[in-house]
Amino acid sequence: QVQLVESGGGLVQPGGSLRLSCAASGRAVSDYPMGWYRQAPGKQRELVATITSGGSTTYTDSVKGRFTISRDNAKNMLYLQMNSLVPEDTAVYYCNKAGFIRFSWGQGTQVTVSS
Repeated sequence: QVQLVESGGGLVQPGGSLRLSCAASGRAVSDYPMGWYRQAPGKQRELVATITSGGSTTYTDSVKGRFTISRDNAKNMLYLQMNSLVPEDTAVYYCNKAGFIRFSWGQGTQVTVSS
């Protein structure tokens, strides 16, 4: 079984930065395309960033240029660096395998952007 544990969220002011971490167990994150997702209350969960096994990345338009997804294969960790945060980024952030078939969801980590 694959377990995913997200951390690093918190309360930040607009324009601030956070780095989210995802610890994976049971499988190597390097073996799959991985992604960061987010879900705000009353909204659908959306995919915001992906990274392939080869290291190529994609981003949804709303975060492109501000967020950076990365991976540390030795530590089996996935990261999301978030810069220039805006209130619209407020959501619970999750990591998971990218694609339609995914691992079980973790608890996520709350990111709140507010002045």
